[in-house]
Amino acid sequence: MKFFLLLLLCWSMPVVAEPLLTEKRSFSSDNFRTFSGQRIPRIDVGWQSYGTLSPARDNVILITHFFSGSSHAAGKYQPDDDTTGYWDAIIGPGKAIDTNQFFVISVDTLVNLNVHHPKVITTGPATINPETNQPYGLDFPVVTIRDFVEVQRLVLESLGIKRLHAVMGASLGSLQALEWATVYPERVERLISVIGAAEMDAWTVSALEHWGTPIRLDANWQQGNYYDAEPPTEGLVAALALMTQQATHPSFFNQSPVQHQAMDQAALASIHTAPAIVSWLRDYAKERARYADANHLLYLVRASQLYVAGQQGPLLDAIQQIQARTLVIAAKEDVILLPYLAKELHQSLDSSGKASTMLWLDGQLGHLDGIAHIAQAEAALRTFLEE
Repeated sequence: MKFFLLLLLCWSMPVVAEPLLTEKRSFSSDNFRTFSGQRIPRIDVGWQSYGTLSPARDNVILITHFFSGSSHAAGKYQPDDDTTGYWDAIIGPGKAIDTNQFFVISVDTLVNLNVHHPKVITTGPATINPETNQPYGLDFPVVTIRDFVEVQRLVLESLGIKRLHAVMGASLGSLQALEWATVYPERVERLISVIGAAEMDAWTVSALEHWGTPIRLDANWQQGNYYDAEPPTEGLVAALALMTQQATHPSFFNQSPVQHQAMDQAALASIHTAPAIVSWLRDYAKERARYADANHLLYLVRASQLYVAGQQGPLLDAIQQIQARTLVIAAKEDVILLPYLAKELHQSLDSSGKASTMLWLDGQLGHLDGIAHIAQAEAALRTFLEE
């Protein structure tokens, strides 16, 4: 049961070896200008790293994280932590992304979903606006994938890093990785897109909108002005339950720790009692909601919906800018970013004369195969990073 929960949570992987230790650090910048031209007086984000930066600062791999993730990509903060970072299977000494060779760095995004987690540092609607001494709420500007990249660029430049050996991300992180290779082609040598896409099509934009709907329908949401009142917890829980179910493939979800009965007697007895599997999913979502913020979820949905490589069309014009060699890794059973999206990215690169290789992950986890089963790509990753 514990292993099932950890897979669904997406924040960590089970411990299988002596962990790599890391620490959360913070970065701040004033007067950040968003892609849409809005100004944020101050941004604060967390970051963490693994390995040693070379004197020439040319051994850097940037890991960009997924929708509900953070910069905790691998290792532990303390030796006795229960879990490790989400890609610990491939990041560390002697692993596919070898921290004996590479300096690996990851940054918390703006509007990070888990703003209330003690190990997440982010700026978003829940943050106090220094100009009003009140939470931003929906006065916070709409941010895009480009804005996430620009914040990462500022963090890297503060460390004297101007070139990336590789940039790699899963899901929302794959969009950031692609944006890096599109906007800063001369800085990115290798691009690794995992369970990703080159743009959000009509189907995906509409599907993502459903994640935010329960929040908007919660009476406590109050158009985002709930920070001094009762938060829209029920809407947030419903949104997280939907995300959790869609992140897994039916074949895996049906193996949940709760035994599903086709004729649930408690549900039969009262319309107020949900089937056992539904109650379990809600309870699980409630646990996730402890650290999450409803407005932050809405902003992440919008950043995802607005994405096309280069943040302007047409797509093929942006693809033409890419200089990096690319490895596209997709999950065969993905039901969030459907497999054809990753395939279209690879085909767009290939038809544009770019060096692109595609690899498929097997498994029953659906979208989460890109997190839990990334070790299937270990050999390909090693070769790609060494070429």
